[in-house]
Amino acid sequence: MEKQQTVVNSAEYSGIALHSGARSRVRIHSAPENTGIVFRRVDLPGKPEVRALASNVVDVRRGTTIASGNAVVFTVEHIMSALHAFHVDNCIVEMDGMEPPIGDGSSLPYCRMVREAGIVQQEAEARVFTPSKPLYVEGGHTRLVIVPGDVLRIVCTTSFAGCPIDPQFYEFTATDPEAYETEIAGGRTFVDFRDLQQLLAMGLVKGGSLDAAAIIHDGAIICKEALRYPNEIVRHKILDVVGDLYLSGCRITGTVIAVKPGHPKNVELAGLLQREIMAANNA
Repeated sequence: MEKQQTVVNSAEYSGIALHSGARSRVRIHSAPENTGIVFRRVDLPGKPEVRALASNVVDVRRGTTIASGNAVVFTVEHIMSALHAFHVDNCIVEMDGMEPPIGDGSSLPYCRMVREAGIVQQEAEARVFTPSKPLYVEGGHTRLVIVPGDVLRIVCTTSFAGCPIDPQFYEFTATDPEAYETEIAGGRTFVDFRDLQQLLAMGLVKGGSLDAAAIIHDGAIICKEALRYPNEIVRHKILDVVGDLYLSGCRITGTVIAVKPGHPKNVELAGLLQREIMAANNA
């Protein structure tokens, strides 16, 4: 039987936040068994906390935002993706602002942070959940279904007008953190040029640059360095799915079929899983 895990030491990562453009710092610390993933705003009086749960999601526009009282944290999905992939069950994530650093737009910086901290087993059994029956959400062009399974497997397809490689497809099985780092973690965030203009008009992406994202424009993908994968866009979508599903409250196994996924439906599926988990625990 697998055991719960936490980090051994504290580790930190700092950089520029995507939407606010402010410099921010994230620190991870060990936490007792059955704590889950908790974000702590150390810049606010009383250092308020919010648990990383779908029931605490308050916004899914251009990222996943969680909140409880004064504790508001934007764009948690990249951190959550790395923690899920590394099977970190219990962790305190300290924030000195409302948004973590965007880094290079991938989850690689957070993988390195977890590796720097180290991982240790705890005594309690790990909370691993697979649904007893298929769960399905849809909306617009998005379709997401998860069916029972012994490992987390994600089959994903995306399509974006103007992208030179379209549609994109990838299948990923989360066998271990190394597979995640090699196949998924390097996928950088991206934006359509038309959406970028709208975001700038809204006062967002103040910290955005070609260091942190790829731009789809007029049949090309514009980024500072060459694409890390020919199908980097769909791999980043899988990265987001791995992170958002961890908002269910525990490790998830099963096969996820995702057609044009995005944060709204990712989080809706995580909410269904969270309710299934709570019902199973109360049975």
